[in-house]
Amino acid sequence: MNLESLSVITQKAFGYKEELLKFAGTIIGIFVLAFILIKAGDLIINRILKPRDQKFYFDERRILTLRTLAKSILRYIVYFIIGFTALGQIAELTGTDLKGFLAGAGIMGVALGFGAQSLVKDIITGFFILLENQYVVGEYITTGGFSGFVEEIELRVTKLRDWGGEYHIIPNGQITAVTNFSRGSMRALVEIGIAYEEDIDRALEVMQRSADDLAGEFGDIIVEGPEVLGVVAFGPSEVVIRTVAKTKPMEQWRVERELRKRFKEAFDREGIEIPYPRHVVIAGGAEDTRNIAGVPGSGAEYHGDR
Repeated sequence: MNLESLSVITQKAFGYKEELLKFAGTIIGIFVLAFILIKAGDLIINRILKPRDQKFYFDERRILTLRTLAKSILRYIVYFIIGFTALGQIAELTGTDLKGFLAGAGIMGVALGFGAQSLVKDIITGFFILLENQYVVGEYITTGGFSGFVEEIELRVTKLRDWGGEYHIIPNGQITAVTNFSRGSMRALVEIGIAYEEDIDRALEVMQRSADDLAGEFGDIIVEGPEVLGVVAFGPSEVVIRTVAKTKPMEQWRVERELRKRFKEAFDREGIEIPYPRHVVIAGGAEDTRNIAGVPGSGAEYHGDR
């Protein structure tokens, strides 16, 4: 490239200087305005959809769900307006006919639409999730191999936070089945084994007393029970007894933990054995035979479960 060509290019660039500055200022102004609109819209949405003492259909969780959805729709609308405004500015700068430009963009959009079927599926599925009230913000669900509390519901994705703090973003189109742990009464189930040598009726009585004590102390979260149903299975070294209770949503695991703790303490007090693996050593001759648990010694050894 010689100096003459460089001079011509420089002159043309200075000739478009005013247009380029105007274009850049317009684009920057559009983005600033979009930022202000989104922030102002979020404030308005937070004020309008503020959790109060709602009754019937619009409870606090559903209000929070509608809030996240409204913010998502607001962003989509603002991004759409920004895109078309920027296209108009580019067409004006380059002297392109906007109608022809949009016609070409429309043809391209049809082509892209065939490749964006998953996006359309996500949006349609998200709409029906909200319409059917399958879950709302704050509820604990399991779907697609992921479990967690629903933090956000948008038209395209659902965002979960599990017990470990991991943040899962799931496209709504991949949600084919949902298990909701926050609707209606939940069941707490505890199965505990006792040795075959123990008196089953006595063990059932001890367990029911402990369950009744728990029901009195946790009456605010236990809806029904706990009830000791009885023997449900025979294990290799234990008789399995089942206890069930109905609790408020998300409280079933707490009740299960407390039942196991109290059953263990009650069995220790009453001398009822819970089988567990151990080493049994038989030492001595025919006249002096002893069972020593967990103590090594001479003689024949037997390794087994009690």
